[in-house]
Amino acid sequence: MKVVIVGTGYVGLVTGACLAEVGTSVTCVDVDAAKIARLQKGVLPIYEPGLPEMVMRNQASGRLSFTTSLASALPGAEVVFIAVGTPPGEDGSADLKYVLQVAHEVGQHMEHYLLLVTKSTVPVGTAARVNRAVKESLSARQLIIDYDVASNPEFLKEGAAVNDFLKPDRIVAGVSTTHAREVLEQLYRPFVLNGHPLLFMDIASAEMTKYAANAMLATRISYMNDIANVCTLVGADINQVRKGIGSDPRIGKHFLYPGIGYGGSCFPKDVKALIQTGREYGYQLRILEAVEAVNEDQKKILSDKVLRHFDGDIKGRTFAVWGLSFKPNTDDMREAPSLVLINSLLEAGAQVRVYDPVAMEEALHVLGDSVVFADDMYAAATGADAVLLVTEWNAFRMPDWPRLRSLLQIPLLFDGRNIYDDVQLVKHGFIYYGIGNTAATAVNALMQ
Repeated sequence: MKVVIVGTGYVGLVTGACLAEVGTSVTCVDVDAAKIARLQKGVLPIYEPGLPEMVMRNQASGRLSFTTSLASALPGAEVVFIAVGTPPGEDGSADLKYVLQVAHEVGQHMEHYLLLVTKSTVPVGTAARVNRAVKESLSARQLIIDYDVASNPEFLKEGAAVNDFLKPDRIVAGVSTTHAREVLEQLYRPFVLNGHPLLFMDIASAEMTKYAANAMLATRISYMNDIANVCTLVGADINQVRKGIGSDPRIGKHFLYPGIGYGGSCFPKDVKALIQTGREYGYQLRILEAVEAVNEDQKKILSDKVLRHFDGDIKGRTFAVWGLSFKPNTDDMREAPSLVLINSLLEAGAQVRVYDPVAMEEALHVLGDSVVFADDMYAAATGADAVLLVTEWNAFRMPDWPRLRSLLQIPLLFDGRNIYDDVQLVKHGFIYYGIGNTAATAVNALMQ
């Protein structure tokens, strides 16, 4: 089977490489000629573990190729995936101009049956608009060519996307014809041989499933952050509370970790888009509006703790920030909580030194010379008034505590992800602040 994927961003590139890995002939198309030239040389625009090797391996085998010409890629293809960006508009709704541009272009160049599949995250009703766009282009050519439109949302986690695609929890496909279902069954057969479910449904339900899934996960995060903040006020320990409620099988343990808010390319955008979809149909998604509001406030929680510790005056002080990407195992800085934190510190007159194992280059594009980029985590901490842990990279999990304490002006640590043992940190002589578990908790534990 020959597949064309339009868009070589995160979703398109992972999809293309993984389909090629199981023997599918894949052509990835992008209008960015410079990006295509780099991809042809094996230089990827994103950081994703395992992906560079897979791309190079499948390019060498001839199963994966890159081009800027959609017209030249279509002959012989059976499936075209639309995997272009859907950036949020000013009102939070998903901007579908790139999706519809692809649909129009497919209609302008197709010569035989195609299954056109939206892989981009799109609101309910997008497939119908894609269908109209193709039909308009075919009408302009005075041609009647059979085609189908389907929805196949992605559920990839940045940092684990290759494994997620190869061993999916589920594959969701929205179709309206038997033939479209048969084509997708054939395409995804290698991925469901071990029992991973391929769930077919109507197109509107498939489009909604993606948004509903991300909104649910975002809701759990904001809920736990709200509870953690109350724990701080009443003297409870969110880590103990998390274990207590996570043991209930109706709740489960996943996404119950408090922190400094979610970021990235999916949750913020998708929550906003779903809220806007509700508004378009005259319905207010009140829970999701609260989820978004809590998350925006939570991104300020660490800087608020810093300011309270220093009685509101941090002018001239230096802070080391460990971790910049919105989560580990990616260089993605979109909506990263680190940016809110750093800007708050800078606005208050502080100096900031930063270190991230992967995202330094990406951060340089965003932060410029407003911060100092350190060579490693200890260089960032040298002479600083405190360390602020923002992203829970493995490299940060077991620091040399005596060394770190000797490097700091003040043995002060703000843990934005609760990855450290507060009792042990106090034993090592640190003043420790976490999310929902205060230094007082550790002191009380030591006294018992």
